[in-house]
Amino acid sequence: MITEDGLGAGVVCDGMGGARAGNIASTMAVESFCRVLMREKDKWLSEPETLLTLAAEEANALVFSRAGADSDCQGMGTTLVAALLLEGCAHILNIGDSRAYHITTGGISRITRDHSVVEDLVYRGELTPEQARQHPQKNLITRALGAEEQLRADLYEIPVSKGEFLLLCSDGLSNTVTDQELLYEAVHGGVPESCCDRLLDIALSRGAPDNVTALLFQI
Repeated sequence: MITEDGLGAGVVCDGMGGARAGNIASTMAVESFCRVLMREKDKWLSEPETLLTLAAEEANALVFSRAGADSDCQGMGTTLVAALLLEGCAHILNIGDSRAYHITTGGISRITRDHSVVEDLVYRGELTPEQARQHPQKNLITRALGAEEQLRADLYEIPVSKGEFLLLCSDGLSNTVTDQELLYEAVHGGVPESCCDRLLDIALSRGAPDNVTALLFQI
């Protein structure tokens, strides 16, 4: 969503707990998160991190409650990566292994750190990032929205400038498309408006084994 004064917000979720339950979790989380952002628009500039946390906490409570009350949804949860784009900076919140990337003409950098088994192994030096992409446990996450009563999320703040990009995506994209390909498609692949479609085509052409969701902002 983009406001009339040029501020932006976005969220990407990737559900878990089976096809039906995962879809319920991700849909509930996105709807709840966006509802809080719109309800508290006066806090975007003054309290961005507080607002992101509040939105995630309310979504977490809803998903956790539904998982406990509905036997068909037992054990469900969802990843979540969200951004508030303000003048000159971006505030990011993430839970799970959906990611945020900062892309410029000079390169690409991952903002978020995955909450996953393989990311922990990479952090400890037991796997290289390349090995992690092929690891049999690459889809095992250590945190998810709605999986626990208490929210555990990470917050980030980065400076951004006009002409740069912010990409939010699920692991279905990041596991099948390399960082350099993400960079190329955003900066050189064509018009930014069709970048996500191009990335989706690449992922699907490689038999993406998981849901592929992406959201691209041009600053």
